[in-house]
Amino acid sequence: MSRARIHAEVLIVLGLSLGLSALYAIVQLIDASTRGPLSGQTTTLNPSRSDREIFDLLYQLLSLLGDLVPVALVCYLLWSATRPRLDRLGIDFTRPGRDALQGLGLAIVIGAGGIGIYLGARALGLAVGVQANGLTEHWWTIPVLLLSAFRAGASEEVIVIGYLFARLREAGWKDWTIIVGAAVLRGSYHLYQGWGGFVGNLIMGLIFGWLYSRTRRVLPLVIAHTIIDAVVFVGYPWAASTFPALFGVGR
Repeated sequence: MSRARIHAEVLIVLGLSLGLSALYAIVQLIDASTRGPLSGQTTTLNPSRSDREIFDLLYQLLSLLGDLVPVALVCYLLWSATRPRLDRLGIDFTRPGRDALQGLGLAIVIGAGGIGIYLGARALGLAVGVQANGLTEHWWTIPVLLLSAFRAGASEEVIVIGYLFARLREAGWKDWTIIVGAAVLRGSYHLYQGWGGFVGNLIMGLIFGWLYSRTRRVLPLVIAHTIIDAVVFVGYPWAASTFPALFGVGR
């Protein structure tokens, strides 16, 4: 494809997924900043969508499905006629054990650093309180939270890393230009959390992008991201009750 067609495809994919999320997040940050100090505000991840249990579950599952459709789209666009079918996205399943161990190690390092950045940003008044679990407790709450963590890991790493690297390299971009651009995009769709969310995810994006440029394997990144979000989502009730001020609870 020509460079113009590649860039058009990239804009369409991002417009259907995380690029649109970035625009929403920018508007949300402007809205929050003009209301008052960020430190006195909160945002809720995984909110309940209905006070009726069965419809809340259905809405949650539909939301998860909708967010995974762009992942299916980029897999379709970069599907190869020969094996490994998704090699252009950096996906194969030849080293599951090694990928899992690398993902776990990344999750520990990135997760610890992310907590530090969040706490620092809260202390400086540069981040809103993040309530990572707004769901009422049901039998399906934890499975849905785990699926939500996988949704974030799959959509962000497959699209922002695997897809963008593949297409932008074809358009003639240099690796470091892609790494920085993808990291800025990652940080921008977390701006609804305040500047702390932007900085933390920007750094994460730079690290993940650099690792991918060296290994061309996206599965360790998906695993790491999923583990981080799973721990945050499932562990939120304990963290919020233990450190209420950090999460804006009880204000």
